[in-house]
Amino acid sequence: MGVPTLGCSCAVCTSTDPRDQRLRPSVLVRWTDSADPACRRAVVIDTGPDFREQALRQHLTHLDAVLYTHAHADHIMGMDDLRPLSFEARRRGGPIPLYASNETAAVLRRVYDYTFSAEATYATRARVEIRPLEECTRVHEVEFRRVPVLHGDMEVSGFRFGNAAYLTDVSFIPESSFALLQGLQTLVLPSLRHKPHPTHATLEQAIAWARRIGARQTWLTHIAHELGHEKTSHMLPEGIALAWDGLEVPVDLSSAGSAA
Repeated sequence: MGVPTLGCSCAVCTSTDPRDQRLRPSVLVRWTDSADPACRRAVVIDTGPDFREQALRQHLTHLDAVLYTHAHADHIMGMDDLRPLSFEARRRGGPIPLYASNETAAVLRRVYDYTFSAEATYATRARVEIRPLEECTRVHEVEFRRVPVLHGDMEVSGFRFGNAAYLTDVSFIPESSFALLQGLQTLVLPSLRHKPHPTHATLEQAIAWARRIGARQTWLTHIAHELGHEKTSHMLPEGIALAWDGLEVPVDLSSAGSAA
């Protein structure tokens, strides 16, 4: 729901610590094209309702692709704000590809019928194209490997790219997916709160997963207003930390160099 949460006056929602001001989670992966050092590539995972504000903050001027984890509102309701970026993409050669599972694609088509319907006539609709999310989706030279996880009884997609992985909205990680998360340097995991939740990980669950996976650094995201940044940070083990809005982390994408 974001922090501050509407209608709440708790200590975290009224905190003056800027790290307690939390938009809905998303990640931007940027790298320099190895074949064209003047070309800067950009991929976003999820376009939530705060996407416009996040894109402005990061000075995002173009996108090569969007990958979706699942179709809940806090992950897809900023899709229409791709419109100005998609006009530029069309001038450069085509629509922005949106990679989504069949279930997520069906929701996108329904919610954004005025964009995707064969009868759509809205002149300034986003120039985007839904494409199937494969087990390994390549965007130019970088591979985004799907990591299946459970969000309650719903299967959603995490992603591994190079030596980094991004998981959000997770309550259970299958054994087969743990195998896809070996050898990481950077890991992003969700950590909603201390109290158990039917579809989200608690702080304690996230710490246990982080220890098992063994990444050099784990960042915790999808944090509710029950966790204050300063207080929670003091109880975290070495190598595990709360993320904050605007955090930039260099990762190794193998063939593509560094990304933030």
